[in-house]
Amino acid sequence: MTKAIFCPTCKTTVLAENENFPFCSDRCRLLDLGAWASGDYKISSPILDPELLEEVEQSQLLAEARNNEDRWKH
Repeated sequence: MTKAIFCPTCKTTVLAENENFPFCSDRCRLLDLGAWASGDYKISSPILDPELLEEVEQSQLLAEARNNEDRWKH
């Protein structure tokens, strides 16, 4: 049985035998690569290191405080 999926870029049906699988064409493959290269796609995971998590929370609080301070100046 031939496996078929949808192209992640344009959603066209693609057969596993297609030379550009899982994309339907070289164009769709390059568009996807461009999206990765420009930062449109991101792989994120939860921060599990307690020290790093605390550092991130501190920087978020500082940024929030600066934003509030800027609002009061204007």
